[in-house]
Amino acid sequence: MASSTPQPPPVDEKSQPAHQPSQPFELNLQHGHKDLVQAITFNTYGDRCATGSVDGKIRVFNRHKDGTWRICDTWTAHGGEVLELQWLPATVYPNVLASLGTEGWFRLWAEDPSATPGRRFCAGRTSSGRPIFDTRSSSSRGGSSSSGSSSSNSTYRSFSMTHNDETKHTHLALLTTEGRLTVWETEQPEALNEYTSMDEFLVIPQRPQRGQETAFKVVFDPNPEPCYAALRAGVPTDALGLAVAAMDVVRIYRSRDVVAASYGLDTPKKEFYLAAEVTGHRGLVRDIAWAPGNIRGYDMIATACQDGYARVFRLDTPLDSSSSGGAAAATTTTTNGHGSWAASTLITPEKSLQQHRAAVASLGSASPSTKDDNDDGGSGSSTAHPHPHHHTHHHHHTHHQHHPSSLSASLASKAASGSSSSGAGGGADSRLRTIQPGQPGTVAHTAREISRLDNSRTPVWRVGFDDDGQILGTTGDDGKLLCYRQTPDGSWAKSSEMMMMKTRMAAP
Repeated sequence: MASSTPQPPPVDEKSQPAHQPSQPFELNLQHGHKDLVQAITFNTYGDRCATGSVDGKIRVFNRHKDGTWRICDTWTAHGGEVLELQWLPATVYPNVLASLGTEGWFRLWAEDPSATPGRRFCAGRTSSGRPIFDTRSSSSRGGSSSSGSSSSNSTYRSFSMTHNDETKHTHLALLTTEGRLTVWETEQPEALNEYTSMDEFLVIPQRPQRGQETAFKVVFDPNPEPCYAALRAGVPTDALGLAVAAMDVVRIYRSRDVVAASYGLDTPKKEFYLAAEVTGHRGLVRDIAWAPGNIRGYDMIATACQDGYARVFRLDTPLDSSSSGGAAAATTTTTNGHGSWAASTLITPEKSLQQHRAAVASLGSASPSTKDDNDDGGSGSSTAHPHPHHHTHHHHHTHHQHHPSSLSASLASKAASGSSSSGAGGGADSRLRTIQPGQPGTVAHTAREISRLDNSRTPVWRVGFDDDGQILGTTGDDGKLLCYRQTPDGSWAKSSEMMMMKTRMAAP
């Protein structure tokens, strides 16, 4: 009996060399999961793929030179479904994978290349691997849970990680089902087993009601540093950016330098402020993506909404000193009154440390009555008074005035302004961050919608940019992958459409 499978046409050996694969990249593999695949992620180079299933298992695949994908390891990572996966930067941590489960556990998995395939991520004797770091919000684990997390029974629902190439520190953001966002930083450079809390605050005014459908997503700015327009406006070069989708609202946060009390000493640290708020979604925001490649001078953020639209927003930093508390004037105004593109006007971490020392010295020479007056006057109007007396003879005093005053204000008005939300007390950290124009160290941001992409009026679940920020991909209930490109006028238009079709083989 003849086979029913059609024979492929003959191929001339001269026209196609044997060493050249016909399809160099093909992700047509049998993932092997016994349940629905919930999460999937690729590494920086695109040659490693990790999949997470509803049954709590993670499978890692490697792409070989012949273009085929072969399984590297599989293990039980969580007691519930795997919600999110992320490979850490391959240039720093080529073998580290982060995962988050529906039970609330966040875990880091490190590969042992010397182990046999199938046992590389499993450090124990069973199929359940042993992570190098894990934590959850309801209990302390490995010295990583914050003091305020033990009183909350909410679980983590989203996470994001980023690495600073200059400081060699890794930052971790964890978002709970109650809308509480916690940002961690590694205590030692390139050490992933110990973290310290940077900031903790709420992203929604009140927690969702019991039984209410929720949607939370957090993502770091993937760019090494802010765009040049933001640097001109006064954003420090080492500032962190966070985009948070909480229910039907998207909020953008930036970090600023403040001073906090630790063991009786005032030490500089970073805290996040609300830079922009995006409204207008008529449903839950399921996913959010921050576009890489901000050399264009502005940032782009895409959202996937339950109302059937994928939206693209443009994030700008206007050069308006009245709306940014003097930040724009401090970094762009020179002696001739024109804007400056010089690198000396940028606020680097070294410059911030020097300004902090000068602020502490000037505060130490101030009288107690001056400190009391600053406390009563508030941080908005009293921050510019102490420091300019020492720099009125300098031509660039407007550049040195802004950040020392912000640090001095944090020292002088802890109970009234910056330090009340920077970590002195547990209750202050949990308050909702609101937009406060004119606060020291903040820079005004504006967000506007540039494209609204229809997905056949079906809910959109996933959205993401490519590594250059030139292609936007969305997926939804229609089972299609839609790709968009940016047009010369700045809007986005559909460029391609892909879909998966299940075919049934005919019976012989």
